[in-house]
Amino acid sequence: MYLNPEISLEKALAGQIYEALQGDVVKFVLKHAEYTTDSDNYWRSKMEGHCMKADENLLGSFYQLCHEVKAKLGFNEDVDFYVTGDSTINAFSIAAEGDQPHIVNVNSELFNLMSEDELRFVIGHELGHLINKDTELKRLIYFVYPQNVLPPVTLQYKIHLHDNLAELVADRYGYMACENLGACVTAFFKMASGLDLERMQVGIGDLLIDNSKHLDYFLRGGGMSHYDHPVNPIRVQAINLFANAENQVQLDKGMDELIQILLKVGNRPIDGPMSVFLATAGIIAANVDGNVTKEEYEHIVRSLSNSNIFPKAFLADILKQDVDKLFEESVSQILQYDPSLKVALLDYIVGVVIADKDIAEKEVNFIYHIGQRLGLSVREVSLIFADQVQRNYVPSIDAIS
Repeated sequence: MYLNPEISLEKALAGQIYEALQGDVVKFVLKHAEYTTDSDNYWRSKMEGHCMKADENLLGSFYQLCHEVKAKLGFNEDVDFYVTGDSTINAFSIAAEGDQPHIVNVNSELFNLMSEDELRFVIGHELGHLINKDTELKRLIYFVYPQNVLPPVTLQYKIHLHDNLAELVADRYGYMACENLGACVTAFFKMASGLDLERMQVGIGDLLIDNSKHLDYFLRGGGMSHYDHPVNPIRVQAINLFANAENQVQLDKGMDELIQILLKVGNRPIDGPMSVFLATAGIIAANVDGNVTKEEYEHIVRSLSNSNIFPKAFLADILKQDVDKLFEESVSQILQYDPSLKVALLDYIVGVVIADKDIAEKEVNFIYHIGQRLGLSVREVSLIFADQVQRNYVPSIDAIS
């Protein structure tokens, strides 16, 4: 009896990204435009022309292993399995666009390093990506944002987090394929080191102890997972949790701690206090005239999106707390870290005030009051205010019509 291999946050992010990119509309338009990419033809030509395709007569034992894994995972769609002569320790899957079978490729070096159960884990992982339909979402992203065109920062963060979580989901399918936690763990370390661990006399117990040390570094805030794949300490612990959790509640609780690492955007001591400042200062400044406008709210959220994957949720959480106290604490922490940032802090507050294109007298007084509390002179406050107005202020249509 397996626990659910899905991760709820991964599913939610996939849906959010899909909706943000107007997935249904884009797919409808592309279908009726009879638009196709060269991706499927490229990969199939590469596989058929430069690799060995496994079938019952050629690479029969590998073919049988792959189909045993496929059957065990209950995946009924057609898949072609290939082996590429490549010394890099890698495997990948390509979801088919049309009626052709999907593609799973294993580089030849894996056969030199991996046991049969480790290969089952690798094949299960790649089939997990197909089951989870990760390629379909990637194709949508690459169409809307082709090469050298970047999505908005918040969307970039969410795509990165989704990619990391999708890898953890695929790892779970890999475990289900082999039912051998030790093989999953050794596969990770073999891919990371390129070493034959049995030959090096490294045991599973040693690997798990070593992994705990590295994981502790990340849990204590010492690092980030920058890449499309989570760092190995997270992957090893995540698969360990999936294999040993007694129920879904226990699994989800353990995963929450790991996901917190993946949620990190910045790694400087100032990043946390700065996010709190952006939220609290924005709330206070927007409330000065007694009316938080849509424009002011969006300005705050947009500013938070540079440092938070879920800026609206972060802002909502701040609103449940003592905003004034958090504001004072964040300002103190930021200026202790770098006193020169007081100009940037006031500049942000002015930006919130003028976001709704209506500058009330109360707001002007508030800006000068906060500026002086930050240790700025009236002249310095005036220069910051004037610069913001010149750069960003546009009169509302109501004011000039």
